[in-house]
Amino acid sequence: MFESVDPVILARIQFAANITFHILFPTISISLAWVLLFFKLRYNKTGDESWMDAYRVWVKIFALTFALGVVSGITMSFQFGTNWPGYMETVGNIAGPLLAYEVLTAFFLEATFLGIMLFGMRRVSNRVHTIATLLVAGGTTLSAFWILALNSWMQTPAGFEMIDGRAHVTSWLAVIFNPSFPYRLVHMLLASGLTVAFLVAGISAYRWLRNDRSREVLHSLRTGVTLAAVLIPLQIVAGDLHGLNTLHHQPAKIAAMEGIWKTEKGAPAVLFGLPNATTRSNDFEIAIPKLASLYLTHAIDGEIRGIDAFGDRHPPVAPLFFAFRIMVGVGLLMLAVSWLGAWQLRRRGAPSTWLARALVAMTFSGWIALVAGWYVTEIGRQPYLVYGVLTTAQAASKVPAAMIGSTLAMYLSLYLLLIVAYVSVVFHLARKAGMTKQIDLSPAGLQPAHAADTGSAQ
Repeated sequence: MFESVDPVILARIQFAANITFHILFPTISISLAWVLLFFKLRYNKTGDESWMDAYRVWVKIFALTFALGVVSGITMSFQFGTNWPGYMETVGNIAGPLLAYEVLTAFFLEATFLGIMLFGMRRVSNRVHTIATLLVAGGTTLSAFWILALNSWMQTPAGFEMIDGRAHVTSWLAVIFNPSFPYRLVHMLLASGLTVAFLVAGISAYRWLRNDRSREVLHSLRTGVTLAAVLIPLQIVAGDLHGLNTLHHQPAKIAAMEGIWKTEKGAPAVLFGLPNATTRSNDFEIAIPKLASLYLTHAIDGEIRGIDAFGDRHPPVAPLFFAFRIMVGVGLLMLAVSWLGAWQLRRRGAPSTWLARALVAMTFSGWIALVAGWYVTEIGRQPYLVYGVLTTAQAASKVPAAMIGSTLAMYLSLYLLLIVAYVSVVFHLARKAGMTKQIDLSPAGLQPAHAADTGSAQ
C-alpha cells in the first residue's frame, strides 16, 4: 500500500502527526499554570472562595493536559532515532544538551511540584501550595524556553562550527539566543496565552449556558475574555516583528507565505489565490497592490524576493500560503470576539446568549491558529531540517516505506481517539463542576465544604 510513496515524505508526515498532537497540550499547560496562579493569588488577596472553586476545576484540566503532553512527548522523541538518525548524528552535540537541559531544569520541577498542586491542597499550608503553583508555572515556561531555543536554532543556526560533518558549539550563548529565538519565544508564549484564554472563556461560557451562574464561572469567564483581549494586540505586534526577522533570515519562507513568485518592488498582499506550482503564479488571485511591501519592509516600494530567486531551495508554496491565512484569519476572529466580549462584560457584567455561544464555538480556536502557525514555521524550513546546514533527505533513515506507513496509520488512529477523549473529558469536567456547585449551594452542603476549607487554611 505504501511501497510507492517516498519514505522521506512518509517520515515527515509521521513526525508532523506526532508534533501536531504533542504541541496541543504543552500549549495549554504553559499558560494554564499561570492562570491557576492568578486564581490562587486572587483567593489569597480577597478570601473569596469562588476563586478557589475556579482553581479546583481548572487544576484537574491542567493535570489531564500535562499527562497527555508528557506521553506524547516521549513518543515523539523516539522518532529522532528511528526516522531521523542523521539529525542527531550531525547536530546531536547541540540538540542533545538542549533537550537534556529541558528535562533537568524544567520537567523535574513541574513533575515534582505538580504533586503538591494536586494532592497537597489540604495537606500543606496555603503559602506552600501557592509557591508550588508558582514553581509549576515557572517550570512550564522554562520548558518552553529550552524547546524553543532548539527549534529556533534549527531555523537560524548560530554559535557553532562544522568539524568532520558534525556541529560543534563555539558559543552556547549564541546557540541559545540565536537570531530568531526572542521573536519565536514571545510569539509562542502569546499563542499559548491566547489558546488558554479562549479555552477558559469557552468552557466557562458553556457552563453559563447550562445555567451555572455561580461567581466562580463569571470569574473564569471574565479572566479568559480579558486575557484574550489584552494578548491579541500584543500578538499582532509580535507577529509583525517575527515576520521582519523571518524576512531577513528566511526570505524563501516569506515568499511562500505571501504567494510571491517573482521578485518585485511594491509587492501586493495576496488576500486569496490558488498557488499553481506549474505556472508559478496564483490562480484566481485577489490582491491589494503594494501592501505586502508596506508591512514586510515598512516601505511601500520595498523589494520582496520571490520564489524565483531561490531555485529549487524553497518550501512548498501552497501549504504555507493557506496555513498562514488560516492563522491570520483565526487571529482576527479572536480580536473581534475578545474585544466585543470585553466590552459587553464591562457594560452588562454578564455575557449575552450570543456571546456565550460564540465563546463556546471558539473554545479550541487557539489550537487551530497554533497548528496553522506551526506548519508555517516547520514546512517553511524545507528542504532543510537545520536551515542551511542539514537537509531533511540527509537526516532521514533507511526504514522501508511500508513500515513507516503502518506505524503512521496506527499513530493517526490513536491520536484521533485521544483528542476526542480529551475534549469529551474537558466538557464532562465542566458539566460535573456545575452539578457539584449546585449541590454545594444547598444549606446541607455548605457546612462540610466550609469546614473543610477552614481546616485547609489552618
